[in-house]
Amino acid sequence: MSDDVARAAGVLRAGGLVAFPTETVYGLGADASNASALRRLYSVKRRPADHPVIVHVGTAAQLDDLAADVPELARILARACWPGPLTLVVRRRPGAVADEATGGRDTVGVRVPDHPLARALLDAFGGPVAAPSANRFGKVSPTTARHVRDDLDGDVDVILDGGPCDVGVESTIVDVTGDAPVVLRVGGVSEARLTDLLSRAPDRLTEGEVAAPGTLPSHYAPNARVELVRAQDIPARVASLRASGKHVAVLDAPGDAAEYARVLYARLRDADARHVDVILATVPEDDGSIGAAVRDRLERAARG
Repeated sequence: MSDDVARAAGVLRAGGLVAFPTETVYGLGADASNASALRRLYSVKRRPADHPVIVHVGTAAQLDDLAADVPELARILARACWPGPLTLVVRRRPGAVADEATGGRDTVGVRVPDHPLARALLDAFGGPVAAPSANRFGKVSPTTARHVRDDLDGDVDVILDGGPCDVGVESTIVDVTGDAPVVLRVGGVSEARLTDLLSRAPDRLTEGEVAAPGTLPSHYAPNARVELVRAQDIPARVASLRASGKHVAVLDAPGDAAEYARVLYARLRDADARHVDVILATVPEDDGSIGAAVRDRLERAARG
């Protein structure tokens, strides 16, 4: 175990906050059983108290420590997708985590991250770590340690630097507490993959009442205004905006949806660093791939 990881695990035990990398985005971690640590996390994030956070564990076996009456469907998804960018919403075991981690709900979102530094931290800590993205609530998620420092420096006790995140958008959230699986947030595991594993297409409920992190109508928003445009309309729109004195950036979709996901948040943050007024973004198709997650994030950013 590295000295940095050992120190970070000690900070968590003492009720502190640790930012750490996952394959999706950087998380802001607190001991999931420590109510005061979680209240500080919510305060630093400026996050509404009724908005649940995801609880991270080091192994799939720990799901039974947190959940009551785990359905076979959850075990199928966990075996196939953990470690990885999938969060399972399950009935929580009484006393397993503090109420503050779940927004007062009787369910909890659990995942096993696929990043060596995150896994080392979770192994060293030994218990569940509640960790939303390491940024102010509603803003663009961080995919590098520099992004975390830009947002939260001074408000977090330790920042573990694990390099840029490989996936770049948050985990897919699937509620398995009902009769049928429901996707509450599209993300790093595609709906096509879920369909293969479940032998049926899951339902999707990603709008409306807050049921999962990142599902408010306006979210992931940079300071610049985001406009969604077709590729063929970009030149005319750029000309029009510049004629009105606006500083414009164009976010072109790479040919590969996975690459778009990897670079999305970094490019939104770069536009803000250049004090852009308007970001013009093309969106991938909502075709069951990770491109659906990119589209979802851009649509929410455009409502900001």
